[in-house]
Amino acid sequence: MQTISFVIPCYASEGSVALVMDEIRSVVAQRPEYDYEIVAVNDCSPDNVLSVLRQQAAQDRRVKVIDLAKNGGRHNALMCGCHYTTGDYVAFIDDDLQCPTDRFWDLLAPLESGDYDVSIAKYPKKTQSGLKNFGSKVNDTVANWLLGKDKDLKFSNYSVMRRFVKDEVIRYTNPYPYLSGLMLRATSRVTNVVMEERERTIGVGHYNFKKSFALWMNSFTAFSVKPLRLATTLGVICAFVGVITGIYTVIHKFLVPTVAVGYSSLMAAMLFLGGMIMFLLGLIGEYTGRIYISLNNSPQYVVRETLNVEEASVR
Repeated sequence: MQTISFVIPCYASEGSVALVMDEIRSVVAQRPEYDYEIVAVNDCSPDNVLSVLRQQAAQDRRVKVIDLAKNGGRHNALMCGCHYTTGDYVAFIDDDLQCPTDRFWDLLAPLESGDYDVSIAKYPKKTQSGLKNFGSKVNDTVANWLLGKDKDLKFSNYSVMRRFVKDEVIRYTNPYPYLSGLMLRATSRVTNVVMEERERTIGVGHYNFKKSFALWMNSFTAFSVKPLRLATTLGVICAFVGVITGIYTVIHKFLVPTVAVGYSSLMAAMLFLGGMIMFLLGLIGEYTGRIYISLNNSPQYVVRETLNVEEASVR
C-alpha cells in the first residue's frame, strides 16, 4: 500500500486547520489502496493552533505535529515538514481551506501515470489582492529568467511530488530555502493541473509585502549567479558609455572651443553612476551576507516539540 504525506504549514488558522484535515481524510477514503499521514507544522502561530493540533494528534495517530520555536515563514515550515514525511508522495497544502482538496486525485494523476515527478495546481484566477498578484507575477518572471522555468509553468501553494524529489529537496540545508527552485533543480518533469482556487471564508491572509520580498530575494540570490553576471554586464556597458562620452566630449571641445562645461549633465552622470554602483554593491553584499550566514550554520528551523513522531521516521 502506498502512502501520501500531506504537509500543512500552520499559522493563525485555529478555525480552519482541523477542517482541512477532515477534508484530507474524506478524500483519501475514496481510494482505499492509499494510506495517508498528515504532517502539521506550527510555525510559531500567535493563536491557539497548537491546541487544535494536539487534539487532532490525540485522535489520529496519522497526524504528526511539529511545533517550531520561531517563525521562519512558509517555505522553512514546509522544509521542516518534509523531513518528517515517510510517504511515497508528498503533498503541500495550505491551512486556510483555499486549496481545492477535493481535486487532489486530479493533482496526483500525472504522477500516477508515470509521466511527471511534480504536479502543481494552476489557478486561472487567484483570489488575492492586486498587490499580491503583482508580486506573484514578479516572482514568476524572475523564476523564468533565473531558473530557466517554462513561462507556461506556474507555481502555487498546492502541489504534490514523488518521494525522490522530496529527498533531493531536503538535501538543501542552507537557511534560505526556495521550494520552486529546489523542485526544478531536482527534476524537469513538472506539470500544472488547472483548477479553481477557493475563496477565503475563514481568517485573513498573512503573506504580507515583507514576506513576499524576502521570498523574492531568496529566488534572486539562492539558485543562480545570473544577477552577478548582470552586474558585470552593466559595469561593462557603463564603462563603454563612459569611454564613448569622453571621446565625444574631447572631440566636441576641439571643434567648438567656446562650449561651456555642462553642470547639469555632469551631475546627471554622477548620480546615475553613483546609483548604479550602490545598487551593484548592495547586490554583491546580499550574496556575501547570505554566504556568511550559511557558513555560520544558521538553521532553517528549530523544533521545540513533536507529537506522534518516531525518531526512526525522521528523514
